[in-house]
Amino acid sequence: MKIKVCGMKHPENIKALVELNPDYMGFICYNLSSRYIADLQSDVLNTLPESICKTAVFVNEDLDKINALINQFGYNAVQLHGNESPAFCQALRGQVTVFKAFGVDDDFDFTQLNDYAGHVDYFMFDTKTIGHGGSGKTFNWDILAKYQLDIPFFVCGGLGPENIAGAKEIKHPAFYGVDLNSRFEIEPGLKNIDQLRNAFNILRAN
Repeated sequence: MKIKVCGMKHPENIKALVELNPDYMGFICYNLSSRYIADLQSDVLNTLPESICKTAVFVNEDLDKINALINQFGYNAVQLHGNESPAFCQALRGQVTVFKAFGVDDDFDFTQLNDYAGHVDYFMFDTKTIGHGGSGKTFNWDILAKYQLDIPFFVCGGLGPENIAGAKEIKHPAFYGVDLNSRFEIEPGLKNIDQLRNAFNILRAN
C-alpha cells in the first residue's frame, strides 16, 4: 500500500511530514486551488529525501510551463487533473512518472481509460465534483470492480481518519495506493500530522 499526501505548501509542515516517510508528496501547481504552492521556494523541496517522490499536480496546464516547474523544483512525478489527452501524458513520460486523475461517480465509464494504456504510469480515481479534487467526499468504491486494466491506481477523495481502515479492504489486483488530503487538514494546505501518523500506522500494519 503506497501512501501519497497531497496539497502540501508550508515548509515546516512539509518537514514534519517527512518524518512519517510518505511514498509520495504532492504539491498543487494550480493557482485556483486553496492549496496552491504560491511562493513556496524550490530549496524546500530540494531537501526532501530521495525516498519521497515529489509530485506536481496540474490542471490543463501548458506543457512548457509543466516542464519549467519540473526543472525548477526537481519533481519526480506529475499528476494531471484536467482534460489532458493520452498524447499529452506521453509527452511527459520518461522524464517523470505520470498520474492521470479522473473524477468518478456511479455512472463513470471505465472504458474511456483504454486510450491511456501505455501512456500513463498510474490512474488516480477521485470523487467527481465541479472542481478538480479536494472535495472531502468519497465515491462508491464498489464500482472499482468495473475497472479492467492492469495499470495500477490510487484512490483519493474523502479519505479521512474515520474511513481510512476501510480503504485497506478494497480488493482489486490493480489497487496500489491512497492519496490523503483535505480530511487530514487543519486548514487548506496545512496537515494534521498526528492524524496522518495514525493513518500511516493503520495503512502500514500487517
